[in-house]
Amino acid sequence: MNKLELQRTANEVRKGIIEAVHAARAGHPGGSLSAADLFTYLYFEEMNIDPENPKMEDRDRFVLSKGHTAPGLYAALAIRGYFPKEDLKTLRHTGSYLQGHPDMKHIPGVDMSSGSLGQGISAAVGMALAGKMDKKNYRVYTLLGDGEIEEGQVWEAAMFAGHRKLDNLVVIVDNNGLQIDGPVDEVCSPYPIGDKFAAFNFHVISVADGNNFDQLKAAFDEARQTKGKPTAIVMKTVKGKGVSYMENNVDWHGKAPNDAEYAIAMEELEKAGEALWQK
Repeated sequence: MNKLELQRTANEVRKGIIEAVHAARAGHPGGSLSAADLFTYLYFEEMNIDPENPKMEDRDRFVLSKGHTAPGLYAALAIRGYFPKEDLKTLRHTGSYLQGHPDMKHIPGVDMSSGSLGQGISAAVGMALAGKMDKKNYRVYTLLGDGEIEEGQVWEAAMFAGHRKLDNLVVIVDNNGLQIDGPVDEVCSPYPIGDKFAAFNFHVISVADGNNFDQLKAAFDEARQTKGKPTAIVMKTVKGKGVSYMENNVDWHGKAPNDAEYAIAMEELEKAGEALWQK
């Protein structure tokens, strides 16, 4: 996809997020929206995957370590063709396979169940090690929240990945600056994030705007060229990106829009989409 196509797709992912969370009357829109461009880039440009064959042996793997932002992952998977987009409206409903956190047993395209913060990166490290041991060429990607990396297990996994020189692993940190209790630097500052990963023998790439596809492409191209150590991409994003009243507002970490708020959000995203199609 070219950049414009990616931008249009990301806007559709954002609409899917709002549709799903509104229909569920619960969920986590803020961090899903901040990572919408990242989900789009991974699933429509970066990763070797096949929606027709979700369990393809040599596929690239993705683990959503910050599992509560499942609405963003689900929207990307649906638009990529893993399951019907209409099913997004069943998010968190009783009997739906699209529950509040990813479930690898029931959702096509989900490589690892996740949700307990800090554990996803450990699973991703295990997948990367398995790839090395089996002499496979697949790559493993995992997305963490900047609040999530306050968990100690994250750094145990990082220590192991760096020690084993897992250059088939890319750890992405969605640095939107806000977690459920407030600004990350006030709750329990993880800064400087890049220096911490570098100390564990990661190649670190800082992305000034993780909602910019040119910058994402440059980062992932650099990660592919990195040999002998895992890569950490620390991307600065806007929480709630794309919906004006949600942007940089911690209140939207974990609640759903009501009907009036939903209408405003969808109108904004529709207008954004129309502007992209006029380009």
